[in-house]
Amino acid sequence: MIGLACGLLLVGALIYVFYPERHVEEQRQKTRLEYLRERKDVLYDNLRDLNFEYHAGKFVEEDFHRQQNLLEDEAAGVMAEIDVLEGTGR
Repeated sequence: MIGLACGLLLVGALIYVFYPERHVEEQRQKTRLEYLRERKDVLYDNLRDLNFEYHAGKFVEEDFHRQQNLLEDEAAGVMAEIDVLEGTGR
């Protein structure tokens, strides 16, 4: 009896997890600009976290500067693409 209940629960859980959504075509796709704005926010958060962790003593100065430069370069690229897509092109 317990085995049957567990089996039904398992089947129900699998159907819930793997059953395809009915209205997939109605879901809105992100535009490139929305994606880039989200990416910019993530990069800024990562820079803040990196700075905090460096001041907390978790990073060696050389590693900190290398990571900081990588994140800043990526953020600059994202900001440049955002400017192009918005048509500001500063």
